[in-house]
Amino acid sequence: MSALAAEIPALGAGRLALLGTGTVGSAFVQRYQSLQARGLELPSVQWLANSRTALAIDRDLALPLELARRAPRDGHSSPPWASAEGLERGDVVVDATASEDVAARHVQWLARGVHVVTANKLGRGAQLARAQAIADSCADSGARYGDSATVGAGLPLLSSLRALVAGGDHIHAIEGVLSGSLAWLFHRYDGRSPFSAAVREALAAGYTEPDPRLDLSGEDVRRKLLILARSSGLALDAAQVQVDSLVPAALAALPLEDAVAALEQLDAPLQARWQQARSNGRVLRFVGRVDGDGAQVGLRELPADHPLAQGAGTDNRVAIHSDRYQRQPLLIQGPGAGAEVTAAALLDDVLRITGL
Repeated sequence: MSALAAEIPALGAGRLALLGTGTVGSAFVQRYQSLQARGLELPSVQWLANSRTALAIDRDLALPLELARRAPRDGHSSPPWASAEGLERGDVVVDATASEDVAARHVQWLARGVHVVTANKLGRGAQLARAQAIADSCADSGARYGDSATVGAGLPLLSSLRALVAGGDHIHAIEGVLSGSLAWLFHRYDGRSPFSAAVREALAAGYTEPDPRLDLSGEDVRRKLLILARSSGLALDAAQVQVDSLVPAALAALPLEDAVAALEQLDAPLQARWQQARSNGRVLRFVGRVDGDGAQVGLRELPADHPLAQGAGTDNRVAIHSDRYQRQPLLIQGPGAGAEVTAAALLDDVLRITGL
């Protein structure tokens, strides 16, 4: 346990611990302050932490957020959030990270009765055993797991699936454009400018993960597809999802900084695929699908009037086929990327869990 973590005071019931001070964590603070300024009753944020430091909060969040973002690495063997000693039953951890280390702690927090609200897909979108352990811990302790920010940036995807299943419906297939960044890229790309230029633009706008290869490889979509499948009652393992990556092996092997400098390796393959789709009178969309025959993630040629080819910008479009929706699938669409909508989904889950 780090020295800083040891100094964090015990939280009172229903208070918040914010983990992550990047784009999503910062947007969470901004939305929290905006709602607070409008007079909404909110649970208090007791402390915030990133991989370098943890800070107790008095009243103002802006200064601690800035201090945490500027904090140097202190050489601790484990990050400040490694200790759950200060968390009590009824408190809420808000995981605004993409950290495997944080996701690995979700189960232990839940087992202690600490609620977890997360945008981190590595909780229910990685190993099947962890996803099952999260469900078991919630059932045993009564703690709640708010994960609406993990897929669709708060669109009513998970809640709709769970409501259908709870009502006795049987899900036959789920397919959709699940990545806001890839949706934006393939709405943007017209074959005239290099694909790599569009990727750099999406990275600068915060649409992609800090390492855009996570999006381009299909790994981000695989995690989201796993979360959707598991929410529909299908115990799907990550290895069962066939993924068609857009990232050449040579680009995948490079360190992040070198990879961003070498994104031009994407241009020729994507130009060829775009040209082929155009000659077939179709458009390119990056789609994830799970049904009785298996699960696939990858680039597909679709007719321009296909439901998944519509939308604009970072829109996610997801079609749910079920007993109830046989002739025409339930289609859910809306913005699927961006720190602001993701942060709003996190805070919505917090308010649902705390009853405020």
